Amino acid sequence: MAPAESASLRDLMIASRASGGAWLRGPEQSVAFDDIRGGTVFQGHRPKLNGKSVLIAASAPLKAALALIELDGVAARLVVCPRDFTPERLASVIEQAGVDAVIADEETLDFAPNSPRYICAPLERSGGGDEGPRQRTEWVLPTSGTTGAPKLVAHFLEGLLGAIKQPPKQPIVWGTFYDIRRYGGLQIFLRAVTGGSTLVLSDALEPPRDYILRCREAGVTHISGTPSHWRRLLMSPRVDAPSIRYVRLSGEIADRAILESLRAAFPEAAIGHAYASTEAGVAFEVTDGLEGFPASYIDAGGEVALRVADGSLRIRSARTATRYVGRDDLALFDDDGFVDTDDMVELRGDRYFFMGRRTGVINIGGAKVHPEEVESVINLHCDVRMSLVKARRNPIMGNVIVAYVVLKNGASHADSRDHQAALKQEIIAACQDRLERHKIPAVIDFVASLDLIGSGKLARSHA
Repeated sequence: MAPAESASLRDLMIASRASGGAWLRGPEQSVAFDDIRGGTVFQGHRPKLNGKSVLIAASAPLKAALALIELDGVAARLVVCPRDFTPERLASVIEQAGVDAVIADEETLDFAPNSPRYICAPLERSGGGDEGPRQRTEWVLPTSGTTGAPKLVAHFLEGLLGAIKQPPKQPIVWGTFYDIRRYGGLQIFLRAVTGGSTLVLSDALEPPRDYILRCREAGVTHISGTPSHWRRLLMSPRVDAPSIRYVRLSGEIADRAILESLRAAFPEAAIGHAYASTEAGVAFEVTDGLEGFPASYIDAGGEVALRVADGSLRIRSARTATRYVGRDDLALFDDDGFVDTDDMVELRGDRYFFMGRRTGVINIGGAKVHPEEVESVINLHCDVRMSLVKARRNPIMGNVIVAYVVLKNGASHADSRDHQAALKQEIIAACQDRLERHKIPAVIDFVASLDLIGSGKLARSHA
């Protein structure tokens, strides 16, 4: 069940059923839950952080995880920052969140020289007597945009844990391609810590194949990532992970192509795609193996209320954020308490399908195109692993649609010009069969890879 307001993350870890077998496993080091429960990384400095607004800027994911566990219930505010934030974005976060202190490690030792800094030291047994007064800590997460000053979204622990109902009945070992300092990764981190489950932490600089090998060695049973994370993994030489019982997708549209690819790669695993966002929290999970979600989810009642207005999905629940921090000019909710997710959906029969972001629409001769809709058609081609659709300026048409396409390993014979031309014609023909004329790509470029941003999503702001 969701925790009482007074329960801290360390309290919930202590109360979890793990009996010495659960660990946080980083790329270079692992720490047992039993040691975390009675340990500290602050070398007696924890009382100096009581009631403070604290920025978690440690680069190593394990050190960031240990700081979060130790400081929830101690700090007034935990500002959880991904490692890929630029100095300019971090400076904006510090100002907006009124940061009093920075938690750093060796890689971020020189960061924020004008703020008090505390180093995450190796975990050692706490001497006790430094707990200080307990308080309800506000968790602040930046939105995952790639440019400009980030919006800071405030949650409390009970809201972040709202989708986690009870500890697992069977032993679980979690893995996630997400950085735990982003909403998707934080959800898995919290599930592991409060459920007494081992978690294999990933590092953004670690190749997907290396991470999945660590997951196999640790016996990971449950693993999550964005569809783009999974597509990138499936481009690597095959790595069997027979222990995986559950595959979870979130953060991007789970189209039919990726769902079918995962079903083929992990035939014994249950596959679910969850809808969540930093602002709206976890809304629902789809486990029937199909893209989109049943129309019955809308206006169905229950603890998460969903509605569609002007084509966008709206969400109201106790799992949503409470406010934007440092931006009194921004409203998180409408008058009825619903968060506008900005994700556009379309009803087809008895099912809603995600079309893409409202802000991501391409204008082609006055007609609107959702890039993700075109990509979902291209990705169905048997030789395509993933694609990215963008607009390109054209002196006659204004904009034309360009598709950047990554082929599967087995399609390496496409190096020949004749075969490339044939593949392009096949992809165009598939688009003509399924899409309106203005949505059909004018140009298809085969590329070796596509960039992802730190959240694991396709980098749509770059050509």
